[in-house]
Amino acid sequence: MDDIGEIDDIVGFHIRLAYTAVYRHFMDTFSELDMTQKQVSVLWLVDDHPGIAQTDLAKRLRMDRATVMAIINRLEGRRLLRRGQSTSDGRKQTLKLTPTGQKILIDAKKAVLEHEEWLKSRFTKQEVRTLIDFLRRIHD
Repeated sequence: MDDIGEIDDIVGFHIRLAYTAVYRHFMDTFSELDMTQKQVSVLWLVDDHPGIAQTDLAKRLRMDRATVMAIINRLEGRRLLRRGQSTSDGRKQTLKLTPTGQKILIDAKKAVLEHEEWLKSRFTKQEVRTLIDFLRRIHD
């Protein structure tokens, strides 16, 4: 890398560069599925927690409700998930994958594993655990 000066000591600069590289690889890996990282995350969490309320999904993903609702609307429009009424709280809408959503998620999980293999190949297993611990310090 060419000398970039003092900015080379800025942690946030390197996080942005790393994020850009990871995001670009993710998009290349997922180009055939026509899915974003957030959409895959929503499908995966709904699959892990069938009947989860939209509000609980937003909390787990640490996203605002409006963003999650837009993602859900798009996934519902593609017939990958469906909304329902909560049996315990009529004000809440629950989410479940459709059979098509389940099939897409199987393909998405394969792509995620391929993407993760690419990413983790740059580190030892211990370094991966350490990296995850360091990143948690930032986002938790």
